[in-house]
Amino acid sequence: MSDTENEAASYDSLITVVPRHVAIIMDGNNRWAKREGVPGPSGHRAGVEAVRGMLRACQHHGVEVLTLFAFSSENWGRPLPEVRALLALLSRYLRNEVRELHKDGICMRFIGQRERFSARLQKLMRQAEHLTKNNTGATVVIAVDYGGRWDVAQAAGKLALQVREGKLQPEDITAEMIDEQVALSDLPRPDLCIRTGGDARISNFMLWHFAYTELYFTNTLWPDFSELEFARALADYGRRERRYGLREPDGLVAGGDLDA
Repeated sequence: MSDTENEAASYDSLITVVPRHVAIIMDGNNRWAKREGVPGPSGHRAGVEAVRGMLRACQHHGVEVLTLFAFSSENWGRPLPEVRALLALLSRYLRNEVRELHKDGICMRFIGQRERFSARLQKLMRQAEHLTKNNTGATVVIAVDYGGRWDVAQAAGKLALQVREGKLQPEDITAEMIDEQVALSDLPRPDLCIRTGGDARISNFMLWHFAYTELYFTNTLWPDFSELEFARALADYGRRERRYGLREPDGLVAGGDLDA
């Protein structure tokens, strides 16, 4: 067994609680490419390889839901060649990987606005969702043209429509109602958000969902974020107390669930 495998095994032994839902902000592809002296798109392609590793790691540890921040609403403001490269890479990923995910029993979903993507890319998303919709092994969510503020705004818009139609009074609107209208309302909220690349912010990602999510920031660039790095994040998560604003005599371990 190699040193890396030995270290991974040692971290596995420290993982006492596994989060049901992990969200990842995959940052650092461009810096990785610059460091390696290769074109920017090569960094994004290396990032896809890291996604494959995360899928294996999540299956290994029993993570039920993995949400990946692939393309934010703000990413449209990047240089046009980079945007085109990102969208081409997403299209290629969907053409090449979805059937393998289906064989592994993984359900694939997308959140965000799709209208600005090409008709072909939108079709690939629909096909991926349709093919895998009945799978129960795990769920992979790809956030594309997604922003947390947009998510809350569209939820508020749905409730406002009910008010206009006379089905709901403004004073009756609750946080629980908004919770039912945001993306992924049928899935457990993220227990752990990992951001790679060294920045310590969530960049408009799942703002509503992260109310009590544990945050883990690492300097490791996304293409270098290995299964070992993931095991370290899980071990760190397992050492935390999640109180949800409450206070218990002995505290709550990271796996504590208010809905349990």
